[in-house]
Amino acid sequence: MTAFEERERAFEKKFAIDEELKFRIEARRNKLLGEWAAAKLNLSGSAVGEYIRELTEIQVTRGSEGVFEKVMSDFEANGVGVTANELRKTSLEFQSRAAKEIKAEPNV
Repeated sequence: MTAFEERERAFEKKFAIDEELKFRIEARRNKLLGEWAAAKLNLSGSAVGEYIRELTEIQVTRGSEGVFEKVMSDFEANGVGVTANELRKTSLEFQSRAAKEIKAEPNV
């Protein structure tokens, strides 16, 4: 294997690791955001887990903006008094918390 091939393989491996880390952080953020939003929506029991799963599926298909739109739409439909700016701020706080938690776990 040439030095170029070794370097290319190393870049590919780093990219894969970075993408996995990004996915795990987004999934954790969506869990935290989903729990917070579910409480605001007065969901309980299995409905909370279902809501979190729904947000995770939206993340995969439509990305973070899709998650934001879903939560904001649910808040508006249910008369929850949270502005778009408050939701974005909360989401960023959960993103930061999720990153810290994930990076503190063993084998990360």
